[in-house]
Amino acid sequence: MKTNYYVYILQCGDNSFYTGITNNLERRLKQHQAGINPDCYTFTRRPLHLVYYEIYIDPKLAIEHEKKIKRWSRKKKIALINKEW
Repeated sequence: MKTNYYVYILQCGDNSFYTGITNNLERRLKQHQAGINPDCYTFTRRPLHLVYYEIYIDPKLAIEHEKKIKRWSRKKKIALINKEW
């Protein structure tokens, strides 16, 4: 069975964006919402809303895309979220 990798964007309660990667999107969203790690960017920025995700089979491509999105401007992230690419 192949593992899927998800690159995702959360909109935080302060209207900022958080971009991450996981192999279990549902579990990871629950972890963010529960505030498991006080050092995590999202810990003090809840509530969180999933606004975008992509599915990858190749973990290297997923990591590459996550890193690329993290460098993007807010305007470019919004265009991706709104499918105005």
